[in-house]
Amino acid sequence: MIHPIHERYAQLLVNYCLAVEPGDHVAINLDSPALVMARAVTREVLKAGGIPVLRLSYPELQLDLLTLASEEYFESEPSFELTEIRQLKAWLRISAPTNTRMLQGVDKARITRLAKRHQPVQEHRVQQTRWCGTLFPTAAGAQDAGMDLDAYERFVYGAMFLFDDDPVAKWLELERNQEQLIERLSRASEVHISGPGTDLHLMVGGRRWINSAGRRNMPSGEVFTGPLEHSAEGVITFDVPSSVNGVEVEGIQLTFKAGRVVAAQAAKGNDLLQAQLNSDEGARYLGELGIGTNPHINIPTRSILFDEKMAGTVHLALGQSYPETGGVNRSAIHWDMICDLRRGGRIYLDGELFQENGKVIT
Repeated sequence: MIHPIHERYAQLLVNYCLAVEPGDHVAINLDSPALVMARAVTREVLKAGGIPVLRLSYPELQLDLLTLASEEYFESEPSFELTEIRQLKAWLRISAPTNTRMLQGVDKARITRLAKRHQPVQEHRVQQTRWCGTLFPTAAGAQDAGMDLDAYERFVYGAMFLFDDDPVAKWLELERNQEQLIERLSRASEVHISGPGTDLHLMVGGRRWINSAGRRNMPSGEVFTGPLEHSAEGVITFDVPSSVNGVEVEGIQLTFKAGRVVAAQAAKGNDLLQAQLNSDEGARYLGELGIGTNPHINIPTRSILFDEKMAGTVHLALGQSYPETGGVNRSAIHWDMICDLRRGGRIYLDGELFQENGKVIT
């Protein structure tokens, strides 16, 4: 029997996030600890008339690829993966980490090389499919968040509005609220972010702001754009811990000149930071500026999927732009880093105060 909350979760993913239509081939990528979702999601895809393509991975798969794969593997074209993704209309990933520090001791250059190999697949998925990434609550995630598993499950499902009478209605309400923010943001040419250790100017004129209300990430709750690639000037400190493939990085500070990172340091994980910046030229430029809005995400959990949606925060991503924003930066990486503005932070639009201490000025 399928647990009611898992059934509700699957219905939201298939019918709202992916909007599966009859005849759609739908990839269902599951980490094995989320196996209980396999039947729930498959059934919803079938009910919608879709064709499910189930893919199951074990927790140590990426570790094995990074430590055991040959040089030929890293240099090879992902031809099989490209053939498959080109047949898909929708793509779902349900991650379920069992050890979020698993890759801490792996060669950071190999992590970058694996991302480069996968880049063509990633670009096709983002640009040509309806896709969604989500997270199934596990003990490892609860430990990172500083919660017991029951509390973490309530947090995860609450952030998705699954305890509300009509989750879809709540996401549509958030979408309408975010549209009001976009209307104001779209009139701005310059964004100035200030706060402790932060004084950064970005140009966004002519770029499109995207309303992210659960159709790509679940949970979601953000508005984002692609800043002009050569516009970033100044310094920003990211005080919320970040990670790449399970390798934790803390206390990141970046200095930009003419859009490019010219100085970078991290209190923890500096070797990974430097490896990521050196992965290609586009890795030193910004691909995204986002503003978090989810009212149910109010504490860092060491999961970027949740933390970048925290109301009162901004996040910047080094690397690949989302083309629908008008951004043109290309890179093998897309790394979101979060700056908490709830204590002494401000956002100005063309010199006018827009947000102070995490609250929008109305």
